[in-house]
Amino acid sequence: MRSIITVDVAPQKVIGLRRTGRYEDIGQMIMEVFVCIREQGISVIGPPAYICHEESVADVHKAQEMGNADIEVAFPVEGDAKGCGDITAYELPGGKMARIIHMGPYPESVETYKELFAWLHKNNHVLVGPIREVYINDPKTTEEDLLVTWIYAPIC
Repeated sequence: MRSIITVDVAPQKVIGLRRTGRYEDIGQMIMEVFVCIREQGISVIGPPAYICHEESVADVHKAQEMGNADIEVAFPVEGDAKGCGDITAYELPGGKMARIIHMGPYPESVETYKELFAWLHKNNHVLVGPIREVYINDPKTTEEDLLVTWIYAPIC
C-alpha cells in the first residue's frame, strides 16, 4: 500500500494548453507548451502537470475510446508570462488535496488510482475538482520503471 497524505496546495501561475484528444497526446502537448515557454524565455518553477477533467474512471475509459478526452497540461511559471496561440497563462487553483506517488510506467498507474479512490472512500473524502498528475522526471531521460508521478486529488 502506498502512502497517501493530505496537503494544502497553493494556487499556481501556469502556462498551459487544453484541448480534446487522446491521452497519448499528453506528451506532445507538454512539448508544445515547452516550446512556447522556451521561445518567450519564461521562467519555469516546477515540473509539468496533466489535469484530468473527466469525472470518473468510466468517463476516462469512454473518452479514450471516443478520442474526446478533455486534456489540460501546464507548467508552473513565475514572472510575466504570455501564451502562444491556444497556449495561455492563467492561475491553477489550489486547495486541500490528497497526494499519492506512483512510480513506474504511466500506463501502470491504474493500481495507484485504485488505492487513491479506496482511501478517499474509506476516509469519507469527496473529489471537488480535477485530479492532477505532476511528472517529476523526464521520460526521455529516465527509465520507465523509475518514472515518478505525484497524483493530487482535490478533496473536501
